[in-house]
Amino acid sequence: MRSFFQKAFVLCTAALVILLMMFCGNHKKEKSADIKSESSLYLNHHDTAKYVGMSQCKLCHQKIYDSFLETGMGKSFDHATRKKSSAKFDSHNVIYDKHSDLYYRPFWDGDSMKIMEFRLQGKDTIYKRIERVDYIIGSGQHTNSHIQGVNGYLNQMPMTYYTQKGKWDLPPGFEGGFNTRFSRKIGLECMSCHNTLPGFEMGSENKFTSVPEGVNCERCHGPGSIHVQQRSTGSKVDTSKYIDYSIVNPGKLSIDLQFDVCQRCHLQGNTVLKEGKSFFDFKPGMKLSDNMTVFLPRYKGADDKFIMASHADRLKQSKCFIKSLETNSDNNSLRPYKNALTCVTCHNPHVSVKVTGKEIFNNACNNCHSTSKNNGLCTEDKKIRNKVQDNCVSCHMPRSGSIDIPHVSVHDHFIRKPLKKEEIEKVKEFIGLYPVNEKNPDNKTMAKAYIQQYDKFEYNAVFLDSAKKYLSDKKLSDVKENFEILIHLYFIKKDYSQILKYVDQLGADNVRTNILTKRSWSNDHAWTLYRIGESYYNSSDLSNAYLFYKKADELAPYNPEFKNKLGTVLMSQSKTKEAMNVFETTLEENPKFVPALTNLGYAYLVSGNPEKAQSLYERALKLDPDYEPLLMNVAGLKAYQKDYKAAMDILKKVLKRNPENRQAKQVIEQLKALN
Repeated sequence: MRSFFQKAFVLCTAALVILLMMFCGNHKKEKSADIKSESSLYLNHHDTAKYVGMSQCKLCHQKIYDSFLETGMGKSFDHATRKKSSAKFDSHNVIYDKHSDLYYRPFWDGDSMKIMEFRLQGKDTIYKRIERVDYIIGSGQHTNSHIQGVNGYLNQMPMTYYTQKGKWDLPPGFEGGFNTRFSRKIGLECMSCHNTLPGFEMGSENKFTSVPEGVNCERCHGPGSIHVQQRSTGSKVDTSKYIDYSIVNPGKLSIDLQFDVCQRCHLQGNTVLKEGKSFFDFKPGMKLSDNMTVFLPRYKGADDKFIMASHADRLKQSKCFIKSLETNSDNNSLRPYKNALTCVTCHNPHVSVKVTGKEIFNNACNNCHSTSKNNGLCTEDKKIRNKVQDNCVSCHMPRSGSIDIPHVSVHDHFIRKPLKKEEIEKVKEFIGLYPVNEKNPDNKTMAKAYIQQYDKFEYNAVFLDSAKKYLSDKKLSDVKENFEILIHLYFIKKDYSQILKYVDQLGADNVRTNILTKRSWSNDHAWTLYRIGESYYNSSDLSNAYLFYKKADELAPYNPEFKNKLGTVLMSQSKTKEAMNVFETTLEENPKFVPALTNLGYAYLVSGNPEKAQSLYERALKLDPDYEPLLMNVAGLKAYQKDYKAAMDILKKVLKRNPENRQAKQVIEQLKALN
């Protein structure tokens, strides 16, 4: 039996539908409202609206549900099964990373997919690690990448299958000496586009409480609970005449808001969240720039260069789009895209592009360009036209490799005449970061964008110089306003003294107890506290370092880096037992976190238990044979056991991989003196 409140809710929602239908009668007036007014009409933007899952959508929309499952979005994420995998498996599927001197091979062990990492010395295998693949990310149209979950912590694994080339290789970003092996975090930003919104543990970087299986209906239509509630009570809206405001139909959004639905994920780049916003906050029908600003680098003379998920940005540079927007900007139609050029002009999001015939795309072109003369506007001779089967896309949206993902070709959505060879080969000059979805971001947003461009994408000091131009610190009010960004900037520069000057200006206790106190999905305050703690630690102020590390850990208790540093500073203060408790807590959460294994081993060694230390070191070496602090600790253990030759061999190994390790050089000299 439903409660009084449930009954009241049903009556209220039913009454609200009637009011909306009365309001919708004056359609022209309603559609001419500004974007914010349009967005505010949708009931499922309210906090009470909940996500119900696509199984609910299936009950009324079976046909759409079935076809959507075959799209790239429907196949974007799932458990690692033979059915989900698009890859080929045989004994020759071995890749080699020359920078790390490591080999990788994928294989099936029964129904479990696994990846083996190994190292050879001659023909002998001197190191081997085998890890199970838990999830496959990617539809298989371009790639399959692989994810491991450990107690909910998700990390990308060091192998990707590139389906267009039919080959295995390192994942994007792992090349050129940046192989993070099994430790690249899959965070909320990544998951919120490659999948339906997950359950996420606040206070973590990559711990998930639940992970859905592919992008679902509500990513484009918004939370469905109010829509389901209204339909279950029999209320209806004539959608051929009016807009149903219980759910978002992107086809009935104004052109800008419709683009924002697609741009949420098909405009990947350098994303700067607005103050207080997270990757959970945007809902279809909202203005994307109210939640985030997406930046892309612009280069003079580089019109041919683009990243893979930049479809919206490229399309908006096209004359086709610009002209379309000029002539159809009033959005008075019930379906504005019908009179303009948007993503859904060519793409039905419910139908796989693989089964969409070329005539669909050609017809979209011919709607504007058709003429009785020459059977259309194509000026190429018949031989060329026959070769491409009169396919407009083949010439005006040619396939090209993206600059961020190897072995992949995608159609460039910058529609134009084919570039000449000399235009493609001319020198490229960096202009700056361009905010694609917002005209005039504020100075803080611009500064964050340049810092993130350096931190996440490209180590170029120009970005840091650009960031500083947007940040003032001349007055105390400026420092207060830009405090967190200034800390981040000077942390990257390793200018710890400047960071501590800012902290002193505001007062260390005040910063810790009044300013940096909020938990959030992005852990912004926790990271600033950690950076300040690092600054104190590098300045040998262990007491303040401990206080800031501790506060960072309180705000983000599922970040193993924070806990590890907290334990490290406790060790530095000779509080070994307390440090051991911190390291053990870290390993209970994340048993494969090598820094904590390394430090716990050292704690046992200084506590007089070399056997336990050796056991922990061996466990860590099986996970990472090249982690320098671990190798230094193992060398220390060997020296403690008076096995100086073994210690020397380990130190030489460290120097072979990193000739700049001064500590290794010093210890070698000390060992030579003992001999």
